Amino acid sequence: MNVIISNERQAELANLDIEVIKSIHGVFDADELVNMFSNFFYGRMILDLTALKDYQDIRNLQKLSMALDVEKIIILLPDTPECLAPQFLSRLISMGIYNFTTNLDGVNYLLTNPNTYRDVAHLHQIDVGGGTGTTTPIAPVVTGDMGATVINNVVSGGAFILGIKNLTDHAGATMLTYLLKKELEQLGKRVVAIEVGRRDFIYINDKSLISVNKENLAPELLKHRDAAVVLVDLNNDGNVELCTDIIYLVEPSTIKLNKLIRRDRKVFENLRGKKIVLAKSLLTNQDITEFEYEARTKVFFNLPPLDERANNSEVLTDLLNRLGISTYSVG
Repeated sequence: MNVIISNERQAELANLDIEVIKSIHGVFDADELVNMFSNFFYGRMILDLTALKDYQDIRNLQKLSMALDVEKIIILLPDTPECLAPQFLSRLISMGIYNFTTNLDGVNYLLTNPNTYRDVAHLHQIDVGGGTGTTTPIAPVVTGDMGATVINNVVSGGAFILGIKNLTDHAGATMLTYLLKKELEQLGKRVVAIEVGRRDFIYINDKSLISVNKENLAPELLKHRDAAVVLVDLNNDGNVELCTDIIYLVEPSTIKLNKLIRRDRKVFENLRGKKIVLAKSLLTNQDITEFEYEARTKVFFNLPPLDERANNSEVLTDLLNRLGISTYSVG
């Protein structure tokens, strides 16, 4: 079942031959749409962009991309120069919004043939030459005694610190940390990878990888403020408050999920609003919708099994774009 949000294109969207569970008409704040649909379960959302108040301000679309599953959203763009400008389209792509069109035929096509990053990559303007990108990094700054660390998030220079944490056992945080490091380095970024509380990195045979204990994570991060991105395999010891953003890996097999829920029945309730990534996942879009309904949660990204000997660029670039990391300046 689908959702339609319309304004100027209401008459056109009324001709869509699809099942609709909810349809609203008018102009809405981004916060209004988030409140209406963040916990509403649907197959696809067709959004007439003119229904979003101040849609020319990309920050309003960013609010939607952070709170809703952008893989389910199809945006019907106004046929105006500002909305068809390369910079505007590139910013959509940087937020993980790949399904956009200017006409009803495009909407019908995307309903059954959703875009991947590969389909829109030719429109994406990636800054890998030292520019500032389209966003300003929010860097953790550590002050005071390292034994009693005080964290302040300030809008300034410094690294984007991405924490990666397994929720189910052996969901692949260590290998994902390593593969993301290699992918970002290919984009020309200065990247540092750190694991906390373990020594699993030694089996990868890459001397640039860093292993620290919990007490030494904060001082280690301070050493790398000139990096563009720091990736942290948090394990069970990493301080999540040190991170700019965090993804939580869940392997969606029945055994792993049952073990997770037996340990903590409120695990998904406690993670509401967090970025849950399905790891080693072969789930379809329909499977994910059912998972979200049963777990009463939202899936940020569906990550298939990765082969470290193969080229994983397409899926990893897709994840990085969803996180907004590819828009950060090169360190």
